[in-house]
Amino acid sequence: MQKGTLIEFWLHGHRHLAVVDRPKDNKHWIVVDHLNQAHTINPRQITYTIGPGYTTAEIPAFQAAVATQLDPDSLEVAWEILVEEGRSVDPAAMSTLLFADTEPVNCYAAHCLLSEDKLYFKQKGDVYEPRSVSQVADLKHQATIAQQRQQEWETLLSRLQQALAQPGSVDWQASDRPRLEALERYATFKEEANPRDATQAQEVLAALQRPETPEAAFDLLVALGLWQPHENLFLRRSQIPVQFPPTVLAMATSRLDAPPADADRDRVDLTHLKVYTIDDISTLEIDDGLSWEVLPDGREQLWIHIADPTRWVSPGDELDLEARRRSTTLYLPTGMIPMFPPEIATGPMSLNQGQVCCALSFGVILTPAGAVDAYTIVPSRIRPTYRLTYEDVDEMLELGVQAEPEIAAIARWGMVRSQWRQSQGAIAIHMPEASIKVQDDEVTIQLLDNSLARQLVAEMMILAGEVAARYGQAHNLPLPFRNQPQPELPPETELLQLPPGPVRYSAIRRCMPRSEVSLSPARHASLGLDTYAQVTSPIRRYSDLLAHFQIKAHLRGETPPFSAEQLQEVLMSVSAAAQEAVWVERQTNRYWGLEFLRRHATDLWQGLVLRWLREHESLALVLLEELGLELAMRFDRPVALGEQLTLRVAYVDPRNDVIHLREVDTPTVTDLPKVEQLA
Repeated sequence: MQKGTLIEFWLHGHRHLAVVDRPKDNKHWIVVDHLNQAHTINPRQITYTIGPGYTTAEIPAFQAAVATQLDPDSLEVAWEILVEEGRSVDPAAMSTLLFADTEPVNCYAAHCLLSEDKLYFKQKGDVYEPRSVSQVADLKHQATIAQQRQQEWETLLSRLQQALAQPGSVDWQASDRPRLEALERYATFKEEANPRDATQAQEVLAALQRPETPEAAFDLLVALGLWQPHENLFLRRSQIPVQFPPTVLAMATSRLDAPPADADRDRVDLTHLKVYTIDDISTLEIDDGLSWEVLPDGREQLWIHIADPTRWVSPGDELDLEARRRSTTLYLPTGMIPMFPPEIATGPMSLNQGQVCCALSFGVILTPAGAVDAYTIVPSRIRPTYRLTYEDVDEMLELGVQAEPEIAAIARWGMVRSQWRQSQGAIAIHMPEASIKVQDDEVTIQLLDNSLARQLVAEMMILAGEVAARYGQAHNLPLPFRNQPQPELPPETELLQLPPGPVRYSAIRRCMPRSEVSLSPARHASLGLDTYAQVTSPIRRYSDLLAHFQIKAHLRGETPPFSAEQLQEVLMSVSAAAQEAVWVERQTNRYWGLEFLRRHATDLWQGLVLRWLREHESLALVLLEELGLELAMRFDRPVALGEQLTLRVAYVDPRNDVIHLREVDTPTVTDLPKVEQLA
């Protein structure tokens, strides 16, 4: 290569012109640029040779001359000619086409235009081939989309900055949703998020100079006002729908405006009965009521009236399919997510005080010992007389209110019934139960005591379930029977060594097998019943609604809407959704339990050692007795089951499900209760 040859090579990602000075060795040359700076290059690094006869002083003028010729629009005109001719070109040929000569300045300008072009030409060796018309059209379309995306990206960043500066001031656009949803999924699923979502979310976080972590994504969504500080990630990870589709809401409205014909035209009129509904004060879906009467022959009859949503819902309609998809009403500390639209669930479906309501009523006569002597099941009309809370009923029973003898009679039969089930092998487990509520960001925890009112309602619901199952079994009716295998409990002598109360109940609870839903009736061990089906919550539990569909059709003399095979198929999908709902409820309650403890980090709590989780690691389950919360705790000293402790929160992080408790006062080993420990 001659000294004085002007060449192009790339330096730090940019074109660079230099004049060849001398060889350095057999493989390298020394070239000098316009700043008289020397560079050592390999000939393979040369991307274009302009020609000999140049000095470094001439480079700036040469570059200025080239700059005047760099018109990208002229390349399109040349492409139109060449694509029609089907001819490839090199820089010299393109210079001739564009500038009508092959002067070094124009040839180099043509080289720059061709090598920088990504639209009209593609390089093949030393020549450039024109792309086809369709290829150019596709590339232009892609470029337009890329430009649009870049503009949307820049606009999104601008809106994000505005929202961070002034929360609530931004109207998000449809084009923002993909990035914001990716951010939500990254914060929700964390390391398990889709890689594409993670990448998009991390790009947003990086652009806002925030850590590229799921926790930072969560904090950003809160700062933007899109999420609450205590956003329910368990609910977001689930498939549980929060909003009702428009078609379902439309059907609910139409059923309210124009009620369908009642399939049970011969409903029994029970409006003469005094009906008590007994629930928590916050209950909105009122699905059961109780009555008591004395028959002409002197026998006493209990009535358990269950709300009849099948008056408003038919198998396979929009309301039914949506309820099936949800499977249950979800009860969370922050509120409920209903199975049916609220306007119909808390309206005509519910047993509202003073209104004539449709019900499925179970009339039961018990033997003096508490066994079912006779029963009847009828579609009915009732008029609930009183809406009472559990506290109201407990007070009435305590005071012996003479004006309401029905309440005392129902409570008496509830106790008889409980004793009868105990004689049949029922297994009672009375563990403290916490009710966690969040109202206006205030977290409260209330212990639900096993009061007489709660016991009598529970016994009546269990009674209705036994009667429904008996009816299904007697008529060979496909129903979702609920069964529970007999547990293998520790020997009584071993249980008696444990402190009575929560410790002993915890040991029994640990041995209890899960209840199962089956089309075949079988014993329910913990209830002490030979057959049982849940039917008392059809507004909020889809399996109960299924039982109503089946029983009511049979009462009318019709073929049940679901065959055994169809019922089994529906139950499989419903059971999976119900299990997910239970998981969300459990995890959400735990989160708010930990949040309550975080807010009361300096408070002292009375703890009780329930059982060992891993005794060799000194890891036990403790019960915070005032709160009904069960938490794992690791000890650094010997402890005994049933030992009472004074505890304080050492560290708690609700979002990451971490809590560490510590003892405030540590007794000596000699002070430990002498209790046989049952792992």
